[in-house]
Amino acid sequence: MNQMASSDMTGALKPRPVVVNRLSKSYGQVGVIAGLDMRVDPGEFVSIVGPSGVGKTTLLRCLSGLMPPTSGEVTVGGQKVTEPLGEIGLVFQDYRGSLMPWMTTLDNVAFPLQGRGVAKAEREKIARRWLDDVGLAGAAEKYPWELSGGMQQRVAIARALAYDAHILLMDEPFGSLDAQTRLGLEDLVLRLRRRLGFSVILVTHDIDEAVYMADRVVVLSGKPATVIDTVAIDLGMERDQIATKSDPRFVDYRNRVLSRFIGKDHA
Repeated sequence: MNQMASSDMTGALKPRPVVVNRLSKSYGQVGVIAGLDMRVDPGEFVSIVGPSGVGKTTLLRCLSGLMPPTSGEVTVGGQKVTEPLGEIGLVFQDYRGSLMPWMTTLDNVAFPLQGRGVAKAEREKIARRWLDDVGLAGAAEKYPWELSGGMQQRVAIARALAYDAHILLMDEPFGSLDAQTRLGLEDLVLRLRRRLGFSVILVTHDIDEAVYMADRVVVLSGKPATVIDTVAIDLGMERDQIATKSDPRFVDYRNRVLSRFIGKDHA
């Protein structure tokens, strides 16, 4: 049985902080992550960047409860994560593999709610609301193979949030999309996050994306990996693909993160 989040008197889930305490992960004798500490407060957006193979996806799987750490722990609201929690939604890069091709868009979004015992009519009502939120109200009866890549990823986002997720984990969610679609989905996630106040932990190889979307950027490096820098991003809640990325502060943040990749100090 899944662990449940704390709730108020109405039964609604309360957003809770995610805390990573001295987390280490090894595969056999190979250390991937060593003694990593991190905190994500309710409503905060944190991007995680680092070289390919550094362990970003492994960290995300430990955060989600899909993979146990070798040592250390992940807690949500002080509760140790030992299995997937209902308040944590997952969005992966491979949207083709995450959607069930024999189900309509509506059924893909509604399906996880079935495991919670939500009645069919209510499941469909919730799914339609979220499809409308991600701009796919007219695609409810279409199948995944009838949708573009960007539309399929919107379905994946809607499904994660329909499950009443207050923490959204995203693993390179836009990496296989064309540039225009990618920018549009970045802004969609930011709009939903501003309106709904959920937390986001984003793994990405794209430094511009990491800085543009986040309140903080966590830089991982080393074998095994640890946090080598944390960059607080002060660009306000409202962001624009052109205006924000032209802001001298954005350029400075990006250069600081980039300098950690190439091993140069950034004053």
